[in-house]
Amino acid sequence: MRESALTHGFDPTVAGRSDLLKHIGRTPLLRLERIASELPAGVELHGKAEHLNPSGSLKDRSVLGMILAATASGRLRPGQELLDATSGNAGIAYAMVGAALGYGVTLCLPGNASIERKRMLKAYGARILETDPAQGSDGAQLKARELHGAAPGRYFHMDQYNNDANWQAHYQTTGPEIWRQTNGQITHFVTGLGTSGTFMGVSRRLKEYNPAIQCMSMQPDSALHGLEGLKYMPTALVPGIYDPKLADDQIEIDTEHAHDMVVRLAREEGLMVGVSSGANLVAALRVASGLKEGVVVTIFCDSAARYLSEEFWRDLPPKHEKKS
Repeated sequence: MRESALTHGFDPTVAGRSDLLKHIGRTPLLRLERIASELPAGVELHGKAEHLNPSGSLKDRSVLGMILAATASGRLRPGQELLDATSGNAGIAYAMVGAALGYGVTLCLPGNASIERKRMLKAYGARILETDPAQGSDGAQLKARELHGAAPGRYFHMDQYNNDANWQAHYQTTGPEIWRQTNGQITHFVTGLGTSGTFMGVSRRLKEYNPAIQCMSMQPDSALHGLEGLKYMPTALVPGIYDPKLADDQIEIDTEHAHDMVVRLAREEGLMVGVSSGANLVAALRVASGLKEGVVVTIFCDSAARYLSEEFWRDLPPKHEKKS
């Protein structure tokens, strides 16, 4: 078994400095009934409710894990600022954990990130450096490297795209939780690729429990997409922690179907989750539709609250009215 700064949950000596951090992880696994109603009777579809973490996303796990690993190794020194590139969710987690533990936080963020994300970052006290929207998260990574190179003593570059503690956090916590919550019955795991930390960590752990579990990665269907936080790997800066050989299959999803699924989740399941969560469920439903029996699990990455300014939410009729 691989070791990391996370062994059985989160380090109580660090979490003890903030009661809030004790509540990261241990999120519910929700069985979807209405959206899965047309699946065969022997097929279950579940979403891991990571949007219920304290800052509202699964990034709470990896961010705290990376900070714990850096602290344990002595690389993160008192007085340094946390620095990283982010599309938004990790940044909000950095800002929250940084505020709870007393670290300054500087974040490089694509300029087209939603206004809700930017406002949340500022509310927590983080410093934001906006980068060229056309370069996406790749441009933000390049800017973070530039800042760190110019002032290495001031910043501790967390480098989530190349930091093994990212995927190890999910190996140590998210994977075991899914295994326990399905009573070891999970047959398929499906989630999207951003830093790839969630997919790498969960898939490695699940395949140690049972090598027969099928792990499918999801990504947008083109380089020009509207799925914040997700990467189209053929044209992106590929994360150093990403291993393409781990996936049993790869699924591509278009932005429009992801948007439609987000609205369906709100109206059919009462779940307000974000766009990457909608894309994850489109992919998971596609997998589940091809089965006669099985237990399919995907990830609800974050809350819809940070996307409500998106155009697809506008002019929706009440649930029981049809659009004119």
